Amino acid sequence: MQYFSYHTHTLFCDGKAGVEEICQRALALNMSAIGFSSHAPLPFETAWAMKFENLLSYVAEVASCKEKYKGQLHIYRSLEADYLGEGLSLPFNVLRKLAKLDYILGAVHLVANPNMPNEFWFLDGPSTNYEQGLNQVFGGDVRAAVEQYYWQMRQMVLLQKPDVVAHMDKVVMNDKKGYFSESDAWYQQAVEDTLQVIAASGAIVEVNTRGIYRGKYHTWFPNRTVIERCIELDIPLTISVDAHHVDELVSGFHEALLMLKEAGCRQISVFKERSWKQIPIDDVVSDK
Repeated sequence: MQYFSYHTHTLFCDGKAGVEEICQRALALNMSAIGFSSHAPLPFETAWAMKFENLLSYVAEVASCKEKYKGQLHIYRSLEADYLGEGLSLPFNVLRKLAKLDYILGAVHLVANPNMPNEFWFLDGPSTNYEQGLNQVFGGDVRAAVEQYYWQMRQMVLLQKPDVVAHMDKVVMNDKKGYFSESDAWYQQAVEDTLQVIAASGAIVEVNTRGIYRGKYHTWFPNRTVIERCIELDIPLTISVDAHHVDELVSGFHEALLMLKEAGCRQISVFKERSWKQIPIDDVVSDK
């Protein structure tokens, strides 16, 4: 098995381990590559995003480990950048240049209400955030909130051009009270519209395993139905463990890989040296 992960968090954001500790564990696990992707700085302070003043230290620490473990482990520098809307967060190209990134993950964790400037629905973290934000920011209108989530994601792909779209349907994770159903026609249309934009952009969709191994959700982000639609649309796929702790570096990887094969995926995206490449999924299974 050829283990890799291009979505990894550190002490620079809400991760629980330092860059060096993660590299050492990756080596012990015989991983082929590790990509660091701490949450990018936001224009306001949060408990989970990197502080802007720590960005250069992050760049230097990853660079130091990249040199130290050269020839033993492929190490890449990335950020998981949140898109809040035009003019509301740093453009991805600015982040690419400032942090000298190998690639960038694009994500939506905070959903903006266009009619309420500087008000955001935080759909991650404790599930209580979900209901509170839904009521406070969108007046309990779940369809408006979820459609805005997917609209924001489409705008991110079109305008900011991330290399990888992170956990694209994570909006379902904290819907504990069943405010909507993934079988709702309007929801399926929002997903399809988003996949069409991603397909046209050439961006990669990650299959994120974190919800499963953390016990927060019963399936991957995105779910298998969406994954199968990605395959139909020739959208490139990769596997992301989204690790926040060294004990999570390969959690759920094997299961996701087998699911992708079963779903009909024949190629998987990996980052090699300076670019994303598609390799046969069987090469990952057999560790060629």
